[in-house]
Amino acid sequence: MRPCESSKKRATLCTSPEVISFRPSGSATPTRAAYEHPLVIRYTHWLTAVSLVVLTASGLQIFAAFPSFGSKVPQEDLLTVPPAVTIGGWLGGALQWHFTFMWIFIATGAVYIGYQIVSGRYRMVLFTPRDIPGVWPMVRHYFFFKARPPVVEPYNPLQKLAYTTTVLLGVASVLTGLVLYNPVQFSGLAWAMGGFPRARIWHALAMCGFLAFLPGHLLMVALHGWKNFVAMLVGWKKDPEYSTSDSPGVMPKGG
Repeated sequence: MRPCESSKKRATLCTSPEVISFRPSGSATPTRAAYEHPLVIRYTHWLTAVSLVVLTASGLQIFAAFPSFGSKVPQEDLLTVPPAVTIGGWLGGALQWHFTFMWIFIATGAVYIGYQIVSGRYRMVLFTPRDIPGVWPMVRHYFFFKARPPVVEPYNPLQKLAYTTTVLLGVASVLTGLVLYNPVQFSGLAWAMGGFPRARIWHALAMCGFLAFLPGHLLMVALHGWKNFVAMLVGWKKDPEYSTSDSPGVMPKGG
């Protein structure tokens, strides 16, 4: 695959992967496809998904040990967490799960962001001011069943907004999590967040942000069709909707 360097123009913009035409073995009809998700993106996507499930479930078990947020919130149970949605069984067990997958989440996020920057693929998913006008038309399409705007890139403005926000939520969850993990070594960071109790609130809000993202993400996957889910498994997306010039190509090895 030549994701961003197939031409000088594409190297500058890098907003869509190259669409190629190839003829599968035993078929007389050419197939159009785009290599949307390289192996690194697929691995980090699924590792992050698993990590978020474990971190959320173990985090709820940790919260259940002291279900309040300090003096700013009444010192009484803020909510009762059902055991069915927790992992760990008790505080100590939940902490082990949480700290283990915390490092997996951090490492996976670092690899994902580093790869996006080095490869230039971040231009495909980064929300920028030029995407602002396209957000409302996509909201109308998804939630009010209006006409679908023209598809010119793999990710529409609403998707870019959602994915960019999740990266920011990930950074927030890591920074607040470090304060909770070791408040003495990260005392300066704790002070900047308003103290340990406030850091705990920000950490919980970051979790709520991820939980709010999940239904919308699943809705977008469902509305965009099965081939989008398959693309995150195999890398290739058959007959992509966005328009770009076809070129003969070869499927990358190991992808």
